[in-house]
Amino acid sequence: MEHILFSIEHGIGKITLNRPDVLNSFNMPMAKELQSALDECAKNKEVRAVLLTGAGRGFCAGQDLAAAIAPGADIKVIVQEQYNPIINKIRNIEKPVVCAVNGVAAGAGANIAFACDITLAGASASFIQSFSKIGLVPDSAGTFFVPRLAGLQRATALMMLAEKIGAQQACDYGLIYKVTTDEALMIEATKMAEQLAQMPTKGLGLTKRLLNASFNNTLTQQLEMEGELQAMAAKTHDNAEGVKAFLEKRKPVFKGE
Repeated sequence: MEHILFSIEHGIGKITLNRPDVLNSFNMPMAKELQSALDECAKNKEVRAVLLTGAGRGFCAGQDLAAAIAPGADIKVIVQEQYNPIINKIRNIEKPVVCAVNGVAAGAGANIAFACDITLAGASASFIQSFSKIGLVPDSAGTFFVPRLAGLQRATALMMLAEKIGAQQACDYGLIYKVTTDEALMIEATKMAEQLAQMPTKGLGLTKRLLNASFNNTLTQQLEMEGELQAMAAKTHDNAEGVKAFLEKRKPVFKGE
């Protein structure tokens, strides 16, 4: 891989966007490499949690505009083949996805961060829905997640006015989970990913499936689905181990099975 860094260690699939000279803005090759890494995380049993971050002084500045206006470039193809699969893979992988935002997260970069399961940001990080500055509409599921996380009024203002907000404001809006110091960002994000990787990740994956469904289900449908997935969780190795460890007054050893 030329445009991302990917490693598996301590149960974590760590993915680092690696075009720091352009603030990790996306071209098609980097998008395809990210998709491949997410696919590997999904199928590899060694990976129990995923950690996504960016190299250098920014998380992701969104689309590489030079690539977007290159001869033969088609914006619809870029959205459908570059960004949509990334969002779908992040949401459908039944493992926790932690995002560590260092520096700027603009456009698609911001919306990818918001689509992750748990997002942390360094104190100097910033987020901007930059699409309206060049006459475009938000993509990468921004119009899906931002209203649900921050509310319709805030989502509308952020997208129409293209206001840059800092990490603490993003946290106050409910767009991200936590703000750390810049120096502690990767330490805390890695610690969180390691903690999640040691948990009953089969159950965490089923929890993620329920959360995804809750966006569209009725209360009755959600209650029914909770019952079905609770029955599935009760049949896992990790549930049996958790109950046994509780009765034996010891720390459980989960396998994600």
